[in-house]
Amino acid sequence: MSLYKLFFLFAVICLTVSAAFRLKEKNNYDIIFIGDSITESRMVENAGTFGPAAIATDYLKVSGKFQNVRFSNQGHSGYTTVDFLPVTHKAFPGLVKAADAFFAEKNAGLVFSIMLGTNDSAEKGPNGSPVSAETYRSNLKTLADTLLSMYPNAKVVFHTPIYYSDSTQNRSIYLRAGRARLQSYFPQIRSLVKAYKQVQPGRVYLGDEDAYPYFKKSYLSDMNEEHGPAGTFYLHPNKKGAQALGTFWGKALSRILK
Repeated sequence: MSLYKLFFLFAVICLTVSAAFRLKEKNNYDIIFIGDSITESRMVENAGTFGPAAIATDYLKVSGKFQNVRFSNQGHSGYTTVDFLPVTHKAFPGLVKAADAFFAEKNAGLVFSIMLGTNDSAEKGPNGSPVSAETYRSNLKTLADTLLSMYPNAKVVFHTPIYYSDSTQNRSIYLRAGRARLQSYFPQIRSLVKAYKQVQPGRVYLGDEDAYPYFKKSYLSDMNEEHGPAGTFYLHPNKKGAQALGTFWGKALSRILK
């Protein structure tokens, strides 16, 4: 074999190996799910397997588009956007610890999947509630700005919060005014993502918007029946609902990370 052919063969092998390495690197993702009790999946048995974070991760794994996907569930019952702000030192240190553990390995893309707002919208009870639409947007921006600065090349995905019934009241008071406030957050999320497209393109994305109308229609079958001072209410997805929510997240993440 001539020297030229040997050189050509060597170049092809190098390019193939390099491409395969880049493909593997690109298709490995570590996802940090940030949220409240719905993300935590406190009312679903064995949330590590059947919670929406686990379901979304499984959706990505079986799609055939990704080499490997891992996740950390940083959902906390009762938490608001205020609790995730760096200055509060409440949820943020645990979030950073989970992200650092993934980021230190540097063999996968880091993604922050965020669904917050249910507790922010309450009339009374959770920290900082009721959170105005403008403050909600500001809190999300502060969280995203901090994460994007701490973790170069990481992506942030904002999902809109899901439906809850107008009778929702447990230790906290939500009710009809709370759900109206919840819906006022949706345009704030869209506006924030649009703004990031101008200043940090390719780093912040709008995730799922379909879960809210889905649960509004299917709350009887997909949410737990709970009881409080205002009567029967529907706030937390059951196992079937967690499957649905995780699938919505998985579809959105697959579209974004393709």
